[in-house]
Amino acid sequence: MSEDRQKLSQPDPEYAAILASTPLPRPPKLDIKVLREILHKDMAARTQEIYGPRLPAKSEYRVEDHMIPVEGAQMALRCLIPIPRADKGQTFPLFYWIHGGAGRLGTIELDDLLLRTICVEFQITVVNIEYRLAPEYKFPVGVNDTYAGLKWAAEHASQLSADLAKGFIVGGASAGGYLTAVVTHRALDDPFFVDRPLTAQILCIPMVIHPDAYPEKYKSELQSVEELATSTPTFNKEDLYESYNDQGSDPFNPESSPLLYISHTGLPPTYFQVCGLDLLRDEGLLYERLLREAGITTKLDVYPGVPHGFHLFFPKIKQAVKYEEDFRKGLAWLLNGAKADEANV
Repeated sequence: MSEDRQKLSQPDPEYAAILASTPLPRPPKLDIKVLREILHKDMAARTQEIYGPRLPAKSEYRVEDHMIPVEGAQMALRCLIPIPRADKGQTFPLFYWIHGGAGRLGTIELDDLLLRTICVEFQITVVNIEYRLAPEYKFPVGVNDTYAGLKWAAEHASQLSADLAKGFIVGGASAGGYLTAVVTHRALDDPFFVDRPLTAQILCIPMVIHPDAYPEKYKSELQSVEELATSTPTFNKEDLYESYNDQGSDPFNPESSPLLYISHTGLPPTYFQVCGLDLLRDEGLLYERLLREAGITTKLDVYPGVPHGFHLFFPKIKQAVKYEEDFRKGLAWLLNGAKADEANV
């Protein structure tokens, strides 16, 4: 491991101090439905504490909940639409968001409050989806659900007061980042998107390659899964493999490991967030480099010494405040044309 990555692995002092006084418990081994209920309640309380006091007035946006047909089922979407302001336009860019949860956990409620603040602050229509989860639904159900929702959002843009020419951004965190990477690739070769192309993607702490599928030429760069295998009780190597095993996908399929696509040429500008104590760290850093080398304009923010999803568990530490501020700056950068000379500003 390089000296730079060793520095990324050194625990952030604020994070280390809190963890020393209040250790994070290892989630219990429970039936997946029971685990979901417990964790979803916990995350609802956490996000309410973080974002509840900052929610915009209900008069500033409207909420539309939709059920759309997907293969053999219906999928929930929550659409957040700004109320037009007198001094602004009547249509908005569209931001399609995919929640995280290792493909096994999570609902549209996970990021709902954050997205309400984003909707009003950026005057952007948000479509937040609830794709079906593993292990009940195996690969490629989650991918196909996400892609169906993306097409629905594009087809119904006018209904959602959105103008895709002003911006059509897809983004997600963790497993949502993985799904973002896959559907953004899918859209490249789909005639459906020729006249309504994606303009940007956001990849927050993304899963982009199965550990069993590391190409030989990149193995020296992909050390964090082993190095940080037990670095945090909330997401470790065991959890990562459980997520992939529940999906039941071929590790070498690019729709399971999007880093393995033969080419990344043609992808839209991309904003990355990567954590230094995250076992997904190295694949995020490598994927950013591969996109950049393919001519894609990228912007990368790295948070040394903090683990996967830390901002939800330790929202008051400086790194967490910066993480949210950077997310907003990254979104603004993409909406303003993703200029390469502003990527590191």
